[in-house]
Amino acid sequence: MSAPRFNARGVWSIYRFEMARSLRTLWQSLATPVITTSLYFIVFGGAIGSRMQQVGGVDYGSFIVPGLIMLMLLTQSIGNASIGIYFPKFTGTVYELLSAPISAFEMTLGFVGAAATKSIVLGLIILATASFFVDLTILHPLAMIAFLVLTALTFSMFGFIIGIWAKGFEQLNFVPALLVTPLTFLGGAFYSIDMLAEPWRTVSLFNPVVYLVSGFRWSFFGQGDVSPAISLGVTALFLFACMAVIFWIFRTGYRLKD
Repeated sequence: MSAPRFNARGVWSIYRFEMARSLRTLWQSLATPVITTSLYFIVFGGAIGSRMQQVGGVDYGSFIVPGLIMLMLLTQSIGNASIGIYFPKFTGTVYELLSAPISAFEMTLGFVGAAATKSIVLGLIILATASFFVDLTILHPLAMIAFLVLTALTFSMFGFIIGIWAKGFEQLNFVPALLVTPLTFLGGAFYSIDMLAEPWRTVSLFNPVVYLVSGFRWSFFGQGDVSPAISLGVTALFLFACMAVIFWIFRTGYRLKD
């Protein structure tokens, strides 16, 4: 018996539909990160940067750029992917997808790929916006791209899981608003955890976002709060955990066939 063929047309159809949904609000999608980034630089770069000019030998305005990108990347990846799969559930069209000649892997690839693409584009827009405020030097550009893509894919999968789990818009926004955003602010996005006194520095090491921000910051400046290898390992571990949960969801039909 021959192996089933990869349904590229089905994946492309889902991907194109999700991307077209974003293009309908293109101005909002582009203007929001630019305005938000500018405000962060005014508040953090201006108010705090005037008092704390450098962190680890890096100008404070430049230091917060990786944290800003990571903050937007996490929230946008989760939001795009969760709303993408939640609406088919909400409208009932998910049953058409489940009965279509497309596998769980192909369906996930379409939704997650579109969400990750949008997040990566927004991340690059923030990077371009930041370059107008501070001088940026990326010491390891390939590593920067790798961390950017890997984080976008990982948290798009996480958002995909949240979209399936959520039974309403309240639950859809619960995890990003009350968990991910606070963990990002407490994960060294705007400071180095080496600046914290014990035991708070040790406590911070249990925050997974610390490893994401640290690895991404290392790709810019060649320094981070933890080893880049550990950062990459933690990100990859969370990626495989999300893949396992998605596999279990489609295997059992959890909240897809209710």
